[in-house]
Amino acid sequence: MATTLTRRKNWLAVTGTVGPLGIGIAALWLSVIVLLPLAALTVTSLEDGISGFWDAVTAPGALAALRVTITVSVIVALINVVMGTMIAWVLVRDEFPGKRIVNALIDLPFALPTIVASIVMLSLYGPQSPIDVHLNATQPGLIVALAFVTLPFVVRSVQPVLMEADREVEEAAASLGASNWTIFRRVVLPTLAPAVISGAGLAFARAIGEYGSVVLIGGNIPRETQVASQYIQQQIEIDRPVSAAAVSVTLLVIAFVTLFVLRIFAARNQRREEHAQ
Repeated sequence: MATTLTRRKNWLAVTGTVGPLGIGIAALWLSVIVLLPLAALTVTSLEDGISGFWDAVTAPGALAALRVTITVSVIVALINVVMGTMIAWVLVRDEFPGKRIVNALIDLPFALPTIVASIVMLSLYGPQSPIDVHLNATQPGLIVALAFVTLPFVVRSVQPVLMEADREVEEAAASLGASNWTIFRRVVLPTLAPAVISGAGLAFARAIGEYGSVVLIGGNIPRETQVASQYIQQQIEIDRPVSAAAVSVTLLVIAFVTLFVLRIFAARNQRREEHAQ
């Protein structure tokens, strides 16, 4: 018996597993924090049956809010693909005074309450804009606010890949006469593509559920600047919890599908790299 216990302990130490107790605790915590709330939300959304769920999701106001949300989120993700990659490139490849401060500022949206971001955006781009740029109650205002809170996802996805990239390949291409654009397109971009796509997907998933950063700058105008999260709040305020839950489940499904596709893409890319080695 002692020998068996010793082997068991050694096996746990070698594999790093936490054993049945650890797995049970992790599963319990995941159930309490994630699965049970999602199950409760799904049950609420189906209180009026499948037809009631469908009617709530396809209501004109809900469709308009979802359309605005998805359209703006796609635009934000595309903008951050370009700007986030550029910022990551500058932080990794260039040296300049205050670089550490700028690097720390990238993570500020993670720590800053999103309602503060909305106040800042309203102060800068609202009716009393000090730079005479008025974006309040417009879709460009939504884009700016969401770009602010989702930028770190792209930067922090691309930055580690750039840091580990093999510079010798780029130098060899340059020595053979390749232009900077050709080097970036043929050498750097294929290496960065998985990280860029991952960052864009994460930014999109975050943007579709964002509320705090757009609550003031957006104006909450139905069919124009009202995003899905604001529509959900509106349904709660007028005592339509089933409609609110139905739209919430729709957002969850969109976010889950996005993240699931990213996982599949990452797994395929990893297998491709392993085969190449």
